[in-house]
Amino acid sequence: MPMSDVETPAAPAAGTGADVDDTREPSTPVFISPVAMENDPDALFAGDRGTLDAEVRRVLVRILQRRFLLAENSPAEWKLLLEHQQMIESRLNDLFVRLVVDHARGVAYKEQVRSDEVDVPILLKDEAYSRAETLVLVYLRTVFQRETTAGTASARVDVEEVEQTVLTYFAESDGTRASQQRAVRTAIARLDREGIIEEESEGRYRIGPLIEVVLSADVLRDLQRWLDEQTESSPAADTPEGVLP
Repeated sequence: MPMSDVETPAAPAAGTGADVDDTREPSTPVFISPVAMENDPDALFAGDRGTLDAEVRRVLVRILQRRFLLAENSPAEWKLLLEHQQMIESRLNDLFVRLVVDHARGVAYKEQVRSDEVDVPILLKDEAYSRAETLVLVYLRTVFQRETTAGTASARVDVEEVEQTVLTYFAESDGTRASQQRAVRTAIARLDREGIIEEESEGRYRIGPLIEVVLSADVLRDLQRWLDEQTESSPAADTPEGVLP
């Protein structure tokens, strides 16, 4: 005889006097067809096994996509990041990535975990700044430090004054004056996209506190020393390796 999928209740033992309940409801099947994932109201897409809400997932993706997340530019995402920071950190740590949240400056960014004790696969690639970008950063950081030390609420620069200073570190071998100016303008445009500076009016930029994260005081001193040595020796010297991310 074929075996039943549902176990049949055993008959009462002889002599116990137990009555058989003929009014009981039919037994519930042991095996229930699972609900397809795409029909799960909590799933965001077919086969979704994630546990984070859609908004939190988007913040996690933004952290992975962007170099920085700024509270000033993305207040809603910043609020979600703080509310779910532990969970987002956990997801990033699973990828050997560290989350850094600077509450004072309102900036969050990621770092590649590196260890001599654990074999860590490298997920994040260093996005080195070009020589022109490095020179612009040094000037911006110097202006920011000078203005904030003097008690100014915020520091601002004009494109012309940035060019005037940065171009002094270019040599004739670096191309024509026009190409050098384009390199400086391209550098400014990238720093604007990253949120390090913000264009308030045409050619006028406000330097944000993110400049202190990109260029710490120690790194600034190293770069200024490099610039001094470059001026004394060759104005076409290469940017020192490993100074900027």
